[in-house]
Amino acid sequence: MHGSGAAALPTLKQLELFLALVSSGGIASAGAKIGMSPSATSHALRALEQTLGTAVIDRNAPGVELTYAGQQIHGYVRDVFAALQLIQTTAAASAGLHAGLLRVGSFGASSSLALLPPLLATFRTRHPGVEVFVTEKTDLEIEQDLIDRRIEIGVVTLPKPRLDTLPLAVDELVAVVAERHELATTDPIDLRDLARHPLILTHAGSQELVARIFQRAGIQPKVTHELQQLISILEFVALGHGVSIVASLALPEQHKGVVYRKIVPHSSRHVGLACLNQQRLSPAAAALWQQVESSERRSVETGA
Repeated sequence: MHGSGAAALPTLKQLELFLALVSSGGIASAGAKIGMSPSATSHALRALEQTLGTAVIDRNAPGVELTYAGQQIHGYVRDVFAALQLIQTTAAASAGLHAGLLRVGSFGASSSLALLPPLLATFRTRHPGVEVFVTEKTDLEIEQDLIDRRIEIGVVTLPKPRLDTLPLAVDELVAVVAERHELATTDPIDLRDLARHPLILTHAGSQELVARIFQRAGIQPKVTHELQQLISILEFVALGHGVSIVASLALPEQHKGVVYRKIVPHSSRHVGLACLNQQRLSPAAAALWQQVESSERRSVETGA
């Protein structure tokens, strides 16, 4: 207790660390996520637990596991950061969205290259004073960032039962092969024929979906590379290191040395806009949400 009689309160940095712990594999990695050194992380966690008067992390667990007290306060800590974002964005947007900050998540090239740019171009034309910050992570990380209130809106693969969503596009998976590859003249390519060759697997947004289509077909592919960057995948394929399966929206119209071919059985994924609660969005986020919602409604009405 302080001399004034007021109880000490956790700092925002300590609470930010607490949220990072929930979605991390270790204490040090949680601190690194928010720019803290290992020693500063340990100190902040001890200080948080001393302030609260109880442990929030079970140190006997194999990974990061919340204690009962930690589980109880988790939702309240998320609400603290949600409220701070609303305070910031609402105050900045009080003059008709002439200012403000909108944090948006993008799960990969399909989103960052094909879907988000036209949406944000329209948004910036309508609300030029609003600053838009885009972060690109994996689909699962974007979902977790939405739940943890690190971002307000994200482009994700659907379905996402824990989130409010709006459909954006259907993204077809296609084969990528070298232009001199024996399968280059085949269209569509049977998945079993593709599986006879080394597979260069994306480590980004469509990785899980690609794995599922092989699993459904009862095929065990020969995965020889797992690459994060699309340009790396295209170059490896062009050099003859293997074949790949990539979401079509992520691909450039053409890339030297490779060709795109349809796959049988056909496989696609649905992509959409997501938020934690559309009724509690900041004015800037609500404006983007309503823009997409209106566009979707017009598409349905016109049959587009």
